[in-house]
Amino acid sequence: MSKVLTRIDGRVMTVTINRPEAMNALDPETQALMAEAFEAFAADDELWVAVVRGAGGRAFSAGGDIRAMRTALEGGAPYRIPDSGYGGLTSRFDLDKPVIAAVEGIAMGGGFEVALACDIVLASRNASFALPEPRIGAVAYAGGMHRLPRQIGMKRAMDLLLTGRAIGADQAEVWGLVNEVVEEGGMDAAIARWCEALCANAPLALRATKAAVREGIGLPVDEAIRRQDAGGYAAIEAMRASRDVVEGIMAFNEKRAPVWEGR
Repeated sequence: MSKVLTRIDGRVMTVTINRPEAMNALDPETQALMAEAFEAFAADDELWVAVVRGAGGRAFSAGGDIRAMRTALEGGAPYRIPDSGYGGLTSRFDLDKPVIAAVEGIAMGGGFEVALACDIVLASRNASFALPEPRIGAVAYAGGMHRLPRQIGMKRAMDLLLTGRAIGADQAEVWGLVNEVVEEGGMDAAIARWCEALCANAPLALRATKAAVREGIGLPVDEAIRRQDAGGYAAIEAMRASRDVVEGIMAFNEKRAPVWEGR
């Protein structure tokens, strides 16, 4: 059985980390397969939303595979990480399509960092989040040190980064790490509901939004807006020139649901 499973349902690709016996830890093979899956997702205009989740229900991902790291230290197979980062996502900065993390059970280290790299995070009631790297003499290399302060503020981020402690789904929701806490047995329905909501919108508009937020967040707000008005965001210009813009206006005036083409 493959360490990564992919499934396509209409406009949605689901990428499942399939190592439940290892708490879905990310060894080099798993990471390479995830990177390939997200490359395929990015390249396929018929796919609009991706979901990443872990098999088994006990773990989204326990992070980097420590056993594989030890093997590398002892002269065995090297512990390679794709250029696109942990899970093919944490160092990928050109994926403008929405990605949902469906977190059931633990999300630790690199697993938590994969979730941080997603746009929407759903968490089961039994989910927990931690960056325990300092406990093994390391740091949150896969974006945790940089994404976490931007997403929840410096003091809360330093709490998790410096102590390595875990927080549960409810606390993660209060801190803004989680969009929705899902009751036991409800994750599939929650994923379907969120995917339906996203796919009801024009895909190029979603991509333009994500690209503009990503590119503009590091700029002063006046500069970010001026750049938008001056055609400085390629994804927004692609949206403006699309047939979907015309379709959206016509559908609104004709009081019908739009039929998006993604072009």
